[in-house]
Amino acid sequence: MAKITKQGLIEKLAKTNDVPKKTAETMLNSFIDTIMLSLKKGDKVAIPGFGTFLVRKSKARMGRNPATGAKIHIPAKKKAVFRAGKEFKETVK
Repeated sequence: MAKITKQGLIEKLAKTNDVPKKTAETMLNSFIDTIMLSLKKGDKVAIPGFGTFLVRKSKARMGRNPATGAKIHIPAKKKAVFRAGKEFKETVK
């Protein structure tokens, strides 16, 4: 299974859109920054056919240290989540 890095994605964007790599890098960075800033504000980012980026909150809870068995408090936190859209799921199937 191949792994596409950010640099590889930039090269594909540049080639597909016939733009310089620097322009493709700026476009990708802008896309990523926009999603991160939107999630930070608490917004949901939905891209039809691709998927939805959102933030989920987990409640504080009690857990157990697996090494000692002692109970520990796990604080509430926010987690970034990506939920794949229908077309995305069908493509990956």
